[in-house]
Amino acid sequence: MFSPIEIEGQEYQLKPMNCPFHIQIYKSRMRSYRDLPIRYAELGTVYRYEPSGTLHGLLRVRGFTQDDAHLFLSPDQLDEEIFALLDFTLFVLRRFGFETYEIYLSTRPEKYAGTLENWAKAEAALKKALERKGLPFEVDPGEGVFYGPKIDIKIKDMLGRSWQCSTIQVDFNNPERFDATYIAEDGSPRRAIMIHRALMGSLERFFGVLVEHYAGAFPLWLAPVQVDVLPVTDRQSDYAQDVVARLRSAGWRAEGDFRNEKLGYKIRESQMQKVPYALVVGEREALQGQVAPRKRGGEQIPPVSLEEFIGILKGELETTPT
Repeated sequence: MFSPIEIEGQEYQLKPMNCPFHIQIYKSRMRSYRDLPIRYAELGTVYRYEPSGTLHGLLRVRGFTQDDAHLFLSPDQLDEEIFALLDFTLFVLRRFGFETYEIYLSTRPEKYAGTLENWAKAEAALKKALERKGLPFEVDPGEGVFYGPKIDIKIKDMLGRSWQCSTIQVDFNNPERFDATYIAEDGSPRRAIMIHRALMGSLERFFGVLVEHYAGAFPLWLAPVQVDVLPVTDRQSDYAQDVVARLRSAGWRAEGDFRNEKLGYKIRESQMQKVPYALVVGEREALQGQVAPRKRGGEQIPPVSLEEFIGILKGELETTPT
């Protein structure tokens, strides 16, 4: 156990990153070349001391959750694995609506571990994958981590600000230090290669960037509440409650506003909360088994049956970019 470290009047303990734990899982039994690649992933808690003056909401914190993954593979699998990881990373970013990013290839720092030969192989593999994918990138000299080079993807929000999130790192060093091997086709033990990857990086930062990117007006699939049901008077409350229940049973995130307030107030509240759809339920809608949808921006849709409205929701999800 390490001795406590005192910083700014508080005691801290050192905690290893998640990498050694995944290595121990890999080493829990003998591995064959037929098993590779082996991929482990977790939502792991990590910590980093940030000076108090640099802390910034969700965007810069001292304790955060990382979508941490470590992949173990043989040398001949390295190029394809990096290429597939780039595809996977860009798919995730695009699914959340990020289409603009800056890509950096970070190379060997002044203080590094491992051999120059392995560093050259790792940097070449990362560069090859970026070029094969046709992605523009900049070389960031000396900004790799001590155990290997990396690809960093900085996503841009609606204001054009860049945020470091996704990363792919090639590591020859840790498999050497922890003796992570596999049995090759000829029966001899060979050293595995390790890739560290995070699609979103810090989940806290990613969520913070998402809120900034959409200014809280999330697309339908991502909105915490997708539909508000707004009865005009108390006389429509029972029908409105039934609408909420039916939406929820169909898998939609719906809430009802049953407060004794005027309809205009309820609509403004729903728009302030940036709920994608508000369903107005008046006497006519209750009698005819319909709802009167309003979009978040104020556009009104003619009254439709609840089944027709659910069809509208499904159609919107089907046109969401992937």
